[in-house]
Amino acid sequence: MTLRVSNIAYHLTRLRPILTAFAFSIVITSIQTQAQTRPPIVEQIAKTYGIDSWGQIEAIRYTWNGEITGLFKASRKWEWEPKTGKVTFDGKEKDGKPVKVTYTRSEINALADAAKKEADADPSVRFKSLSYGFANDNYWLLFPLHAYWDTGANITDQGMKKLPRGAGSATLVSVKYPAELGGYTPGDTWDLYVGKNIALRCLYSATEGTRNPVS
Repeated sequence: MTLRVSNIAYHLTRLRPILTAFAFSIVITSIQTQAQTRPPIVEQIAKTYGIDSWGQIEAIRYTWNGEITGLFKASRKWEWEPKTGKVTFDGKEKDGKPVKVTYTRSEINALADAAKKEADADPSVRFKSLSYGFANDNYWLLFPLHAYWDTGANITDQGMKKLPRGAGSATLVSVKYPAELGGYTPGDTWDLYVGKNIALRCLYSATEGTRNPVS
C-alpha cells in the first residue's frame, strides 16, 4: 500500500523562516501524559522547523490532498488559528456534497461527546469525522512539531542507518505511540530519517506490522 500526499500549500500570517518544506502526517491525536526521557535530536528537529517562532503565528491555511491507491482520494482545505482554536473546514461530506463549517476545537469535541450520549448517530459521526480529519491533516503538515509536543510518545535515536529508498544514510529517529494511550491510531511507530542540518529526508509509518512510506 502506498500513501501519497501532494500539494500541501499553506499561508502563515506574521511568519518568518518557519515551517519550510514538509508534507508529512500522522493519524493520531495529541497525547497528554507524563513526559518521557527523549533524545536531544527531538528538540533539534523542532527548532529546525520553527518551534521557537510558533507563538508568532496567527493563522495557518493549508490544503491536504491524500490518496491510497484503490481505496480513497480526498482533498480538504483548512484554516486554523492556534491561539483561539478556531478552525474552518472546506471540503466534502462522505456523500460528495460540498460543506464549509467553522468551529472551535473544544466545541467540536464537546458536540461529538454530547451526540454520542444522546445516541444521535448522524451528528456524532460528522463531529468525529471533523475532529479526526483535522488531527490527521494537521499531523501531515506539522509532524516535526507534533513529535516534540506529544510527550507521551516514546522516541529513540537509533543512529545512522541506510535510507529505505535511494542511496545514502541518515539518522533514524523512531516515534512510537503506545497503544494504551489511545489516540486515532494507537500503537503506530513513525520512523524519521534525519539528514544533515536536521532536515527530514523521509518518513515511514508502521501500523499493525505494515511499514509504509509517507514521503
